[in-house]
Amino acid sequence: MTYRVAVAAGDGIGPELTEATQRVLDAAGVCIEWVDTPVGKAAAALCGEELPWKSLETMRQIGVVLKGPLIAERLSGGARVMAPEGARTYPSVNNGLRRELGIYCNLRPVRGFAPVSGRYASMDLVIVREVTEDVYSGIERSVNEDYAEAVKRITRQASRRIARFAYEYAVQSGRRRVTAIHKANVLHKTDGLFLRCVREVGAEYPAILSEDRMVDAACYLMVKDPAAFDVMVLPNQYGDILSDLAAGLAGSLGLAPGANFGETAAMFEAAHGAAPDIAGKGIANPISLILSGALMLDHLGEKEAGERVRLAVEMVLSEARVLPADLGGTATSREVTDAICAACEKVAV
Repeated sequence: MTYRVAVAAGDGIGPELTEATQRVLDAAGVCIEWVDTPVGKAAAALCGEELPWKSLETMRQIGVVLKGPLIAERLSGGARVMAPEGARTYPSVNNGLRRELGIYCNLRPVRGFAPVSGRYASMDLVIVREVTEDVYSGIERSVNEDYAEAVKRITRQASRRIARFAYEYAVQSGRRRVTAIHKANVLHKTDGLFLRCVREVGAEYPAILSEDRMVDAACYLMVKDPAAFDVMVLPNQYGDILSDLAAGLAGSLGLAPGANFGETAAMFEAAHGAAPDIAGKGIANPISLILSGALMLDHLGEKEAGERVRLAVEMVLSEARVLPADLGGTATSREVTDAICAACEKVAV
């Protein structure tokens, strides 16, 4: 069977990592027709827009997207989509892409790998992040040159939806515990609503242990004892921060995959940024996007092939002979990719 997948190679190191991922998925034995849907700086160079309507329409039609990292510039004023009914502005290109595709959940399964993860080699947790609201909604204003403010938007509908995703994921993946992360001791109305919604949904899943922790305490505990967490469900900003913290404990953002889900579309991306300073040097770690590709194979129903990719990555990391610079090695991106492709033929699923 041949699958159609929209591909957005991204900015900076994105095209290198996307090519590496395509090679590994091919080595895993899955036939994919890649449909080019440029966004970001590459799209701007082609048509003057970072989020061209044609690319968005194609992504929606296909429903599955593999995306390389995009440059999110500071103080840029956001990203615009020129829709037929008028322009829409979003806080960033990534934010706009998710919202245009109807994405509401960012899933980050983060695990350790021996020996590169050191004392965190046994870490195995999943972050379920709501991505449609919170302070990333982009509702902010400058009152004057010395005073600016932003709105933290939390709704019952979005909170219950992400909570249900977290509990359903726990059931389907054999996980036993869901922990809601919040700051409801200070943000009584917003985080308080989020926490109440998670508790309401959790009551429908008596076989899953439900817990909650304040976000600062959760950061401490994640560093101290990550085994305290299984599935974590979080509002947008907390999920963004704790995702990177977990990846750092594993050893690198280059080890953390990412998946995004909506009602009709799914997008798979690396957890890290575009790193334009090392673009073209051939030294970027491709593993994050490769593992995201494995999640995409799961989504397509090719679970055996997805597991083959994960086992191949684990084999290469455990041998510790072909490691990229961010994991203490000297291997190039191509050498890491070659090793994973070769391992795909060796591992038993």
